[in-house]
Parts: sequence; C-alpha cells; structure tokens
Amino acid sequence: MLNGKSILITGGTGSLGKELTKTILEKWPQVRRLIIYSRDEQKQFQMAQEYPASEYPMIRFFIGDVRDLERMERAFNDVDCVIHAAAMKHVHIAEYNPDECVKTNIGGAENVIKAALSCGVTDVVALSTDKACAPINLYGATKLASDKLFIAANNIKGKQNIKFSVVRYGNVMGSNGSVIPFFQKKKETGILPITDPAMTRFNISLADGVKMVLHALEHAWGGELFVPKIPSYRITDIAQAIGPDCEHPVIGIRPGEKIHEEMITSSDSFTTYDLGKYYVILPQVPNWNLDEYISNFNAQLVEQGFNYTSGENEDFLTVEQLRELIATHL
Repeated sequence: MLNGKSILITGGTGSLGKELTKTILEKWPQVRRLIIYSRDEQKQFQMAQEYPASEYPMIRFFIGDVRDLERMERAFNDVDCVIHAAAMKHVHIAEYNPDECVKTNIGGAENVIKAALSCGVTDVVALSTDKACAPINLYGATKLASDKLFIAANNIKGKQNIKFSVVRYGNVMGSNGSVIPFFQKKKETGILPITDPAMTRFNISLADGVKMVLHALEHAWGGELFVPKIPSYRITDIAQAIGPDCEHPVIGIRPGEKIHEEMITSSDSFTTYDLGKYYVILPQVPNWNLDEYISNFNAQLVEQGFNYTSGENEDFLTVEQLRELIATHL
C-alpha cells in the first residue's frame, strides 16, 4: 500500500507517531520518504538517533509547527499521504490556555487541509479523540471542530484526487501523559490518587491505534469518522492493577474531565454504521454513492438511539487483564 509513496506524519515524534514510523518501515520497507514533522527539536534529535540516516535514508526530520502554513506547504511538497497527529492534548492545560489550544488544534487543522489541497496530497487521515464527542472541555471542543473541518474538506476539493478522513479512539495505553505511566511513577510514593471512583475510560494499544490509522488510509472513501470497538477500564481497577498496596485517596475530577467518555452519541446513530471491527460515522451528505458504500463494506446501520460510552460498554478489562496488558505493552 505504501511502498513507493511519500508519507508525512505531523506530531511524528509523539507516541503514536513513533509507533507509526516503526510499523510503516517494517511493513513497507520500500517507502519513498517518511517525513517526521514536529516542533520539538529535542525529540527529533532523540528519534534521529534511533533512525540514523545511514540506515534509514528515506526518513526526513522536518522541524515545523502546524500553525505555520508556509512551513507546512514546504514540508507537504511531493507528499502522497498525511497523517495528522499533532495537537495540544492535555485537558487541564487547554482549559488554562484556551487560545493556544485553538490556534494549534483548529488553526493547525485548517493549515493541514490548505497545505494538502495546494500540494497535491492524495490521502489525509486526522486523529481525533473520544473527548471530541459531546465535548465539555475546550480540548474536546477544538478536536470536534477539527473533525468537522476535515470531513467538510471533502466538499471543497473540486476535481482533485484527495480524500480526508478521521479516526477517533480512547486513551492510548502507555502514551505520554496518560494515567498508566503516571501511576507507575507515583507507585514509588505509595499513593495513587483517584479522581473519582466511578470514572471509566476506553482503552486502546498503540499497535491497534496504528492499525486503525492504516485501515482508514487504505479504505476511506472520504468524509468517514472511524471508531474502534475497544474495551473500557475502571480507574479503580487501574490503580489496583499497578499499586494494590498503595493508598488510593479520592481527589476529585479536574476541570473539564468527564466521569465516562463517549465516542458515538445517540444523535450520531442516524449515520453510524457497523463495519465489523469498527464503527463508522458517515457524512450526512456524502459525495459518493451511499448504497455502493454499504454494499462494498457490508455496512449495517446501527439502531436509532445507539450510543457508545466507556461506562456502558459491554467489554470491560479486569484487574488481571490490565496487569497482563501493562506487562506486555509497557
């Protein structure tokens, strides 16, 4: 699928970007170019040590910010596929610095779209988050706006051969800033603070997140928002799995946090289809034949009123399963 192509990953030095890089090089060693685009000079330096130019001549490290359209157009030159992973992601930081979050998550999305359209890119996959579904915090609101921008971009492409799609999933196990590495560090203190005993979250591994991005890259027709079928966990079970002998004081939720996360609301059910391994929320007015899409993917429309939340999920990870996953993936 990607051999002979040029791929660019925004936010490429992050957890998912690094896993994408590893997977792409393993599965498609004949990729023409793989461009790691990010603004963090130190992370690029460190990643370049893992992929020296003498062994990986196809990799390019490109310093730049998604806020800078001119720089992005330079980076997108002669690129086939773009995976947009760059974002401000910490809920409480976004609440305190709203204008910065808007500039990166919404303005950056606009710049990705403009650069892709002006540079002849053929496929764009943007990463979303469960917090973009019925958002109550600024981070989620900016990512919802980003999702809408990428979906609507399919309406302004004209005759250009380009597809924009979105993938939305929950917490990536072990990603930077997530609860598991936080608890692992706090374990040494003997205290694992619990925000709320009822709190639940969706969980996905880095590897499965990458598979989903690549699925969208290969199968999207343009305008889809893909959602994986993944398990949930209880925050109390994570604490028990990592530090059963620790104290677990309840400290209350932080500004902008939800008790349970959502990925599909009941209002989305009218355009949500079951694809087997994934759900997909289709655009309300697709620019392709809906019946042909349904037939091609054996897509089944979900029941009206269907919603998908971490608290009402049918699949919950047990404490022992969490221990096994942590031991395997971290």
